[in-house]
Amino acid sequence: MNAQHRRWLITGAATGFGRALAEAVVAAGDAVVATARRPAALADLAEHPSVTVLALDVTDGAQVRDVVARAVASGGVDVLVNCAGHGLIGAFEELTDTEFRGVMETNLFGALAVTKAVLPHMRERGSGHIVQLSSMGGVSANPGHAVYATSKFALEGASEALAGEVAPFGIRVTIVEPGPFRTDFAGRSMQASTPMAAYAGTPARGARDRFRDQDGVQPGDPARGAAAIIATVRAPAAPLRLPLGKEAVARIRTKLERQLADMESTMALTLSTAYP
Repeated sequence: MNAQHRRWLITGAATGFGRALAEAVVAAGDAVVATARRPAALADLAEHPSVTVLALDVTDGAQVRDVVARAVASGGVDVLVNCAGHGLIGAFEELTDTEFRGVMETNLFGALAVTKAVLPHMRERGSGHIVQLSSMGGVSANPGHAVYATSKFALEGASEALAGEVAPFGIRVTIVEPGPFRTDFAGRSMQASTPMAAYAGTPARGARDRFRDQDGVQPGDPARGAAAIIATVRAPAAPLRLPLGKEAVARIRTKLERQLADMESTMALTLSTAYP
């Protein structure tokens, strides 16, 4: 990997973190292959000489392979960032199979497909950095966001295993876990299931109001978040996980402390399960 000038492949670059990161990468002097289902949304960015815009629906396996092949052939991929994804609000019981699978296809299987397509190139070169955009919800799941948490928990598990597998080839993996950032995630990128009357007044139903109320006033600055990701990629030693924002740090710390407390409180029972 050229430490001075990297070439990034970013999925979901039309909006949100993907867009903020694509703009920051260009401003930092690197090149970017920016992809989106609707590439017209990147028309302004495409005017920059270091930007290549390609159409990509990450749920289309053939298109994934074609886009990665074109990116590799036109200059290679030093950094892959999987940003494509969306949320879905709804209690677990409210979610239809189609809704559940739709989120998983994009957030999990889409990210894994792009990652798998890029791996041979990075492995043969002996370098590369894979950045998976997860969420604080990929560590701590909230009521009303079950399927999103499922997709991000799974992405984190796969990426953690992947990090150990590809380290011998000089490939690094970083899982980014943002808290609430002022993107359109809580707005037009957020979908909602059909509500059931039984969940009125429960925490799951409260998630709908919470996302609606935070849209446009989230404390996190996407530009600063993008700068943190670039700094992590450029650092000599990159962490496996990168929480972004004090909300993410607080929520993840609370989850881990509760998990440790549960383990300690059940230790005697836990250790009683071995053969005498």
